Amino acid sequence: MGVENQQGTWIQLRLFEAQEESVCHGGCGNGGTEPAAREEGQAATASTRKRALTDDLMERICERENLNRAYQRVKANKGAAGIDGMTVDEMYDWIQENKGELIQSLLDGRYQPQPVRGVEIPKPSGGTRQLGIPTVVDRLVQQAFLQVLERLLDPTFSESSYGFRRGRNAHQALHRAAEYVAEGREVVVDFDISKFFDRVNHDILMARLARHVTDKRVLRIVRRFLEAGIMQDGVSVQRHAGTPQGGPLSPLLANLLLDDLDKELERRGHRFCRYADDCNIYVRTERAGERVMNSVVRFLEDRLRLKVNADKSAVADVEERQFLGYRLMHDGRLEAAPRSEHRAKQRIRAITRRNRGTSLEQIMRDVNGFLTGWVTYFRYADSEWLLERLDSWIRRKLRCVRLKQRKKPQAVAAFLISLGVPERSARQLAGSGKGWWRKAATPQSHQAMTLAWFRSQGLVSLSERYRALQS
Repeated sequence: MGVENQQGTWIQLRLFEAQEESVCHGGCGNGGTEPAAREEGQAATASTRKRALTDDLMERICERENLNRAYQRVKANKGAAGIDGMTVDEMYDWIQENKGELIQSLLDGRYQPQPVRGVEIPKPSGGTRQLGIPTVVDRLVQQAFLQVLERLLDPTFSESSYGFRRGRNAHQALHRAAEYVAEGREVVVDFDISKFFDRVNHDILMARLARHVTDKRVLRIVRRFLEAGIMQDGVSVQRHAGTPQGGPLSPLLANLLLDDLDKELERRGHRFCRYADDCNIYVRTERAGERVMNSVVRFLEDRLRLKVNADKSAVADVEERQFLGYRLMHDGRLEAAPRSEHRAKQRIRAITRRNRGTSLEQIMRDVNGFLTGWVTYFRYADSEWLLERLDSWIRRKLRCVRLKQRKKPQAVAAFLISLGVPERSARQLAGSGKGWWRKAATPQSHQAMTLAWFRSQGLVSLSERYRALQS
């Protein structure tokens, strides 16, 4: 792996190379086992071999290659500093000076994570979501844990689980759900787990992890990560439940806990798709759906100590609900959910708000960045009509921005005239008492800021990009 120096060149350097001998003892996956150890392993029972695989997990976590990959991933992900103020760019120098002590504290199980920095971000559906930003060193350690634990745990997870798993994504979950609907399962049991990441029971989660991991050092440090306080307004608040979003380990631990639900649904023969804490079960009748909803609520509350939000959960026709931003149709087609259009407009409004004091060129770049990602995610939706409507609305929004930027009537008229609008017509619009939004829909605005003009400005067209993705 490499690290970037101050001149921006790429130099080959392995941060943890000097620790190879100290952390790769006891047979840590490099094939260097003694003959006696091989004979003993061959004679061991299957259960003993399985236990032996997880007794030395910490040695595997501390292997040179694993730590270097973890450093590379944290470096690539960038991210904000934790409570100690150390940035990702400063992490390299810290590791150079402290890697020996860091590795030894992991090997003897005394590594102590620092509290996370609490940050609240707005949720698309309203309210806020609590994020916990670990220090960069804690992120490095969590990433090293993740890379080893993921190889151990992920193969045991359900085929119907799609969130935060290597080689799986939201589109796969949507296509599988569409298949279930096309088979005639047109009723969905859509349940919302209330504040899932805030209410994870530590004892239950650690019991699930202990089913797979016997290395007490790993279990001890994972528990410390769960219990690390949240620093807000200079005060560290201790946590007795929850796994805050923001650390590399949280998604894996969430999947581990909810795998119990997956296995129970599989045991009952249900057709379902789960993406993180968003789970939909597909049945043929509303009566069956009500039975399933009641049993799932009991299971979550009794077995996993989680609470279902009754206001956001429902048994309904699939076309009345949304899953991962899409709406599933009876014939198995996918459409962008109405709420997704609403959120897209909210984002465009935020980018183009009047008090940003940003040039039109920068606004266009920001709009394009959002639109490109948005239409790429919704490329499987049969919603070209929606995209054309959004394109028209976005162009009107940008016409409004451009007119507002000219401010005074004389400047507005001069701008319109420069783009081919007759002088009389341009001055008539510039001097009218209409609001900016109404002015943006007038023939003069359309004559000046045409489709060709927007193309010359580099604006992404959702419908054109969608058709290109389809081809």
